[in-house]
Amino acid sequence: MKTIAFIPVRGGSKSIPYKNIKQFCGKPLVYWTIKAAVETNKITDVVVATDSFEIENIVNSFSFDKVSVYRRNKENAEDTSSTESVILEYIKKAKPIISDTFILIQATSPLLISTDLDKGLQLFTKNDSVLSCVERKRFIWSKEGESLNYDYKNRPRRQDFNGFLIENGAFYISSVESILKSKNRISGKIAISKMAEYTAVEIDEEEDWIVAESLMKRFILNKSSNKVKKPIKLVVTDVDGVLTDAGMYYSENGDELKKFNTHDGMAFKLLREKGIKTGIVTSENTNIVSNRAKKLKADYLYQGKIHGGKLEAVLDICKKEKIKLEEVAYVGDDINCYELLSAVGIAACPKNALTKIKNIPDIICLEKKGGEGVFRDFVEVILNDK
Repeated sequence: MKTIAFIPVRGGSKSIPYKNIKQFCGKPLVYWTIKAAVETNKITDVVVATDSFEIENIVNSFSFDKVSVYRRNKENAEDTSSTESVILEYIKKAKPIISDTFILIQATSPLLISTDLDKGLQLFTKNDSVLSCVERKRFIWSKEGESLNYDYKNRPRRQDFNGFLIENGAFYISSVESILKSKNRISGKIAISKMAEYTAVEIDEEEDWIVAESLMKRFILNKSSNKVKKPIKLVVTDVDGVLTDAGMYYSENGDELKKFNTHDGMAFKLLREKGIKTGIVTSENTNIVSNRAKKLKADYLYQGKIHGGKLEAVLDICKKEKIKLEEVAYVGDDINCYELLSAVGIAACPKNALTKIKNIPDIICLEKKGGEGVFRDFVEVILNDK
């Protein structure tokens, strides 16, 4: 039996253009719900249903296990299309067995985490369906001036008020069989899986986006950043696209030139004062970089074609320093940095890095572009974390 997480993602959005792939806390919005589903052990398949080639390419660039993209029909991706229509379309075409568990997850709920899904799946073992809700202690009135959920003549204290439950739209769990019978995402005996009150935020307008990002940073990202890490003992950087703007400059004599940023020079000095080793690893082989590395007093410089690539070069440094990769921080921007960025303790990239690089799990997407002092910003992150 499978447990399928189904995430419908349309290309169109009137309120916030390209909402589902707009950057949210450094990642496309849809990344966060996919991540939550992937990290839920009981989920066997994560299906992203989209009508957009752009969204499909971005989802594939995450390189998550268990994830596949389903190309939904255009008629089920209109503003007026119901979510049930694309669910039934998928079930009809994919033909999962009727006993499979089916979880509808909405991409506009980035505050969803794997433990929420675990809790919901546990409730599902004793019920026909489960939906996520939040508890709200608010007093509700009708337009006619009638109190609907309390007696205003005997106003209760907030701590004594049971409040009410509202759907936050994060997830709905049912079986394939129940969905086919009811033509609905939930049916039968329905259980409520309560999530934290802050997850009630709905991302419909730009103002909601700002609030949701703030909540994400406070309640989720801060918790994950507080996990015990080994201290960073080596900081390594790429050259073109990080220490430089990746531009190719030539003099009248045909000499190649590179433009570096002095703020990055100070970053090397700050690391040296903290006793942290530094390294430069680049696929190019030029005297310009050699001279720059000497001026920066970098501890290690690897240039040109390196057997095994940049990861092998850093592994060689680790061997010499008797440290592990999890004690290394690296900032890179291009495809030849992918393997190394995926392996180190702290990974970062400039604002203008390739999409595939930006979508590496847990990578820090910095605010500056290459050549604008982005290495200095990365070092500030490391030192502040330290």
